[in-house]
Amino acid sequence: MRAKTKLALLTTLTLLTGLACNTVTNMMALRDQADQPAPQTTATPSRETGRTPSLEDQPLPPNPNPGPVGLGDVYFEELGNGGYDVQHYHIVLEVDLPANYVYGRTDIDLVATQTLTSLNLELFELQIDQVLVNGQAARHSRLGIELTVYLPQTAHAGDALQISIAYRGVPGESREALPQHSQGWIHYGHGIAVAGEPTGASTWYPVNEHPADMATYSFSITVDTRYTVAANGLLQETERTNGRTTYHWALNQPIAPYLVTLAVGEFDIVESRGPGGLLIRDYFGRGVPAEVRADFDDTAEVLAYFETLFGPYPFDAYGVVVHDTSLNFALETATLSVFGRTFTDEFAVVHEIAHHWFGNSVGLEQWQDIWLNEGFATYSSDLWNEYAYGREFMEQGISELYQSLAGIAPFLETTTGDPGPQALFDFATVYARGGLALHALRLEIGDEAFFNTLQVYTANFAGRTARTADFIEIAEEVSGRDLGDFFDAWLFQLELPDIPQMGLYAEDYQ
Repeated sequence: MRAKTKLALLTTLTLLTGLACNTVTNMMALRDQADQPAPQTTATPSRETGRTPSLEDQPLPPNPNPGPVGLGDVYFEELGNGGYDVQHYHIVLEVDLPANYVYGRTDIDLVATQTLTSLNLELFELQIDQVLVNGQAARHSRLGIELTVYLPQTAHAGDALQISIAYRGVPGESREALPQHSQGWIHYGHGIAVAGEPTGASTWYPVNEHPADMATYSFSITVDTRYTVAANGLLQETERTNGRTTYHWALNQPIAPYLVTLAVGEFDIVESRGPGGLLIRDYFGRGVPAEVRADFDDTAEVLAYFETLFGPYPFDAYGVVVHDTSLNFALETATLSVFGRTFTDEFAVVHEIAHHWFGNSVGLEQWQDIWLNEGFATYSSDLWNEYAYGREFMEQGISELYQSLAGIAPFLETTTGDPGPQALFDFATVYARGGLALHALRLEIGDEAFFNTLQVYTANFAGRTARTADFIEIAEEVSGRDLGDFFDAWLFQLELPDIPQMGLYAEDYQ
């Protein structure tokens, strides 16, 4: 473990805003763009994703019961799609890394939640070659990122459907001007990274792109044998044929689409064990230096400590993929956090581990409640500082952060619990004040009630979504206190509350 100065910590906290920024609005604008044809390629078509004749010459079928476009998100009504609940995605890809070209097929197992004659998915740009519904050819139409699939037979609530979509092209080809983390599929020459928060998943597979629809995943990814493939979950097997290797991965716990990742490149694989024998597998790009790799040496200890605070680690494995490129952000993609060879600061490393409880296992019902992810992961790094360097060190950092926030509080226009669509990943209100709110809650109700609240919360909502009201309800039940005024002040008012237990009063720093 290495000590940090507070300046370094604050610098890291500020850089964390690069995790996601304000890119959802960019994706909303893309819905109005016309779909572009895929470029020509000399790659050999896959037998597994073989093509059938197009149905495009036939008229569209009647559509009296279309699925809703959007899941009714408070901020982004058209994000995601309603009328069904995805259970599982199986993603089959042949990846030509030098050409940055894919042939793909995604099988989506879902259950209708209402009567449907069509349903919508998101898929950006990639050319569609075939759509099947329960093995039967189906018509489709596209408007920008929205893909409408017309069901050959009407589906009713409770009906199970498999939507199989074959496609090809250059993932995210027209999105080079957007911030890296929102591109989803990132081709950096000698490798491929995927980091899709908040809406980059649709750059490489058809998806119901909203965190409220969590699902399990499996992958069959074929590449030239010189390359290695890493993905979420556990590696099931590899198959080698004619100079190409197919990697089969599976994740058995449901996650949001933005937490799905894929890595293709030349990697050194380092395996170790964490608490209870948990598999830790780290994928380091061949050119990643030893000093960067050393930043991840404490992973097992962090996991073990967080288990004592938050409950059992909720997935089958953990690890990181550190790409041999400068990403300048990190993302908590499930079981395999994404890093570049920069921004591997201790704070970021610990922050991404904590997300596996807060954000990955307990997901978001609405983007408005993003503080449940980022505020909790931020405070988790404070808890790690308390464990690793002592309570005094932790409190000094919190005090300095509070003073900084107090100085700018009169100029802030967003709140932690309702930051608005333009400030989803704002450092001051969502990350920093969200973390401070949790420390203030700890001081308000005491350590026993506070940590019991965290464990009840992570246990009750494991594998499903939560809202701010759910966390407040648990905190009140566990503590036996009415905390309405406390949470209203910290989450929904612009004025920064005092923390009298630490002698911190906002007016002293304004």
